[in-house]
Amino acid sequence: MLNEKLQDYIDSLILPRQGLLAEMEEFAETNGVPIMEPAGIETMLQLLRLQQPDVILEVGTAIGYSALRMAFALPATKIVTLERDEERFNLAVDYIKRSGLRGQIVQVKGDALELEQEVSEYAPFDAIFIDAAKGQYRRFFEIYSRLLKPGGVIITDNVLFKGHVYDDQVIESKRIRSLVKKIDEFNRWLSSHPEYDTIILPIGDGVAVSKKR
Repeated sequence: MLNEKLQDYIDSLILPRQGLLAEMEEFAETNGVPIMEPAGIETMLQLLRLQQPDVILEVGTAIGYSALRMAFALPATKIVTLERDEERFNLAVDYIKRSGLRGQIVQVKGDALELEQEVSEYAPFDAIFIDAAKGQYRRFFEIYSRLLKPGGVIITDNVLFKGHVYDDQVIESKRIRSLVKKIDEFNRWLSSHPEYDTIILPIGDGVAVSKKR
């Protein structure tokens, strides 16, 4: 994660979103819905623009913000996105409908740990974006990496988790300590994975980019 002044400077160069996307950002902030930080999502979108994937799998739709950002940036790309929370799924349905991009985005409702067979109908994928339950990152990666094309890319958000994975400051919450431990273990496992070349970018909340060999 960048120092605060540098992060503020980079964020100041990112053009503000308008219309529906701005509305979604306001809703997310007001209602505590996690969406990708501005510098993080701009980095991901630029990587995807360079790659020009035909099909992307997103694990963790939330309200559909990142799916729509990808769809707007890559109008020729199909996006398959998974979400288990009914309320967020339904909000995403509404936002995606209002965007006019329903034909580009396929929503699948259910627990991503149980959807491999259904999702495999849309495979293979050129890129996968993981931004769901942090404690399950390794399982998500193991399940859906099987559906990734050779040379494909997996992008994972929140791998620095507010700096906790490298900061030795005492964490009082037992749940957060456990989650930080799992993310750190995932990062170490991912960095040494024999089938992927991985770099962790200290942007946003930490973005891991893994290219399949």
